[in-house]
Amino acid sequence: MNRQLTFRQYRVIDLTLFSLMLCVSEAIVVTAATLWFPDQLYTVSVTGAVTAIVLMRWGPYAALHAALGGFVYCLAAHGTAAQFVIYCLGNLLSLASLAFLRLLGGERIRNDSFLSVGFGLITLLFMQLGRALVALAMGTAARNCLGFFTTDALSLLFTGVIVWIARRLDGIFENQKHYLLRIHPWCSARTSRASRSCASAWRTT
Repeated sequence: MNRQLTFRQYRVIDLTLFSLMLCVSEAIVVTAATLWFPDQLYTVSVTGAVTAIVLMRWGPYAALHAALGGFVYCLAAHGTAAQFVIYCLGNLLSLASLAFLRLLGGERIRNDSFLSVGFGLITLLFMQLGRALVALAMGTAARNCLGFFTTDALSLLFTGVIVWIARRLDGIFENQKHYLLRIHPWCSARTSRASRSCASAWRTT
């Protein structure tokens, strides 16, 4: 029986796969950094990069990965209850980078290396700002909140490199509705028959 995959099913599968990749990679990176460099003040995380990619692919659904990344980071780093709250809630501010998607357009960002990397870096900076604001609201001294930016500087490098690589892979750093229409040109055909076929193949209900 040939059963076509709906757009919603495709989205669920895609978001789940990125969640799994995030959990595994974040746990490995954080655990390795903690074991090999226990005395270093700097932290490393791939959550910013993965969230930026999912933001490009699915927009606000990336909130799941932002919060999940914070949870896995704290779990791997043996964080306190307060750190779980700070990272899980603070990371959600990364959704503010959606404003740049709407302002500049996803295709313009995707087709420009500078804008792509910049989008990834802005996403991470919003995460860091969110953590600092949540920590500040929980009573952390303002000078200590600066540490969310300084100690996470290496993650900026990781994010920039990962996003740069992702944009060079076809369909990875791209709005998925746009991608599916691009690889299935018959979906954009003007005939009513093609339109009905496209709607059937990628229905959203």
